[in-house]
Amino acid sequence: MNDQTRTTVDGLSDPHGPVSNEADNVGEQLEKDVLSNAPATGEGGEVIEPSGGVEAVGAVAAAALDLGEVVPDLTGLRPIGEASYGPMAGPELVIGQDNRVQITNTADYPWRVHASLLITARDGSRWIGTGWFVGRHTLATAGHCVYIKNSGIAARDGWVQSIQVMPGRNAATLPYGSVTSSNLRTVNAWANDGNHEYDYGAIILSTDLGAQTGWFGIGAYTDATLNGSTVNISGYPGDKPGGTQWYHSDAVSSVGPRKVFYVVDSAGGQSGSAVYRVDNGARYGVAVHAYGGSTSNSGTRITQEVFNNLVAWSA
Repeated sequence: MNDQTRTTVDGLSDPHGPVSNEADNVGEQLEKDVLSNAPATGEGGEVIEPSGGVEAVGAVAAAALDLGEVVPDLTGLRPIGEASYGPMAGPELVIGQDNRVQITNTADYPWRVHASLLITARDGSRWIGTGWFVGRHTLATAGHCVYIKNSGIAARDGWVQSIQVMPGRNAATLPYGSVTSSNLRTVNAWANDGNHEYDYGAIILSTDLGAQTGWFGIGAYTDATLNGSTVNISGYPGDKPGGTQWYHSDAVSSVGPRKVFYVVDSAGGQSGSAVYRVDNGARYGVAVHAYGGSTSNSGTRITQEVFNNLVAWSA
């Protein structure tokens, strides 16, 4: 990706600046190459090369590691989007026929970059979502996965208590174990205003688990580059068996200043998934999946402002 593909937006001034649930807000900015996708390290199998911007699926599942960890049961848990928008919200949708494909070789790159999230709210209620690695100890996700808005329940409104991160989960198998974090990030425009155009955040881990899984780059692309391009989404929907990963790929239908719209199938629970494209053989997130509609789903666009925040949060 070259610099010509990047777009410039307003800087990090309030109310769109970053906020944290911890005292130290944002770290030093990393070198640019930290956010390109990492080498395929870890215990999974070989790197699966995409074709025409679409991932290859149907490979044999890699052998799981025996980490002796109890795998949490997600049965009956609802998508985290419902905590902010209500039980009938269903912020992500299947467009027409369901074209999602189950991924079983989740211990392989790129599937292990995606993580199943078990989210515990302030009132102790538990919810599901999805995140994806953007660095050795940082995952990007939806803002409503880390900060619940508009629920009308005071104990539930605000920063969640904790998030259990399970990369490459495949039902009852955790090929890379899990890490639980309460070190969370979002921006003021989401936390203070609930503005859906700023619905993104991050989870900061106390370990460098991302060094095992690898991660995706991020790119602030121009409208011309994004429109009509192929994007991919893989995550952990609530309408499928708990903890299973599902994938679909299709075209970007339109773009806005802070949103990307696409006809990629998804369901509640996939909030926070990477909306990513393949650029010269590397994978770059272009949006954070968060919302749905009757003709398209949408994600918070990675503008230069979002890019800068994710870089800072990865420090």
